[in-house]
Amino acid sequence: MSTRWYPIYQRGNPQLRVFLPNFWLKLIRPEHEQPPNVVQFACSMEMTKYDVRNYLEKIYKVPVVDVRTRIAMGKTKRDQVMGYITKDEDTKLAYVTLPKEMKFEFPNLFPSEAKEKLEDDKKSLDEAKKNHKKFLEKNKDRPGTPGWFTI
Repeated sequence: MSTRWYPIYQRGNPQLRVFLPNFWLKLIRPEHEQPPNVVQFACSMEMTKYDVRNYLEKIYKVPVVDVRTRIAMGKTKRDQVMGYITKDEDTKLAYVTLPKEMKFEFPNLFPSEAKEKLEDDKKSLDEAKKNHKKFLEKNKDRPGTPGWFTI
């Protein structure tokens, strides 16, 4: 199924035509706890359960046991000043069940950056503490400083 317009056939050499579907799947992190063999996707509204199953099996070679879909309503908001109501787009969610022996864990895309950031934060905090102690030690014996300034 596709809604794209294709170029009109013209006489001459064989023309290259690429037929692409308008379907897409986006892996999303589930809001609630799910079994390890269930994966949640956001998909285009035109996709059916059978389209999702075929998409995963044919393109990605993922064995699929069951597919359940639902349409999540977009949030509605009322403008405080003008009073009009706006609504976000609805999204279709597909819950794909894999075989029991397969387990899916959501990928951690940046594991090393988190560790590096924690290490950098610790180093900078330790350095700031050392510099503050040096500052206090240097200014402890200055004449005219109040007594509360000492360690």
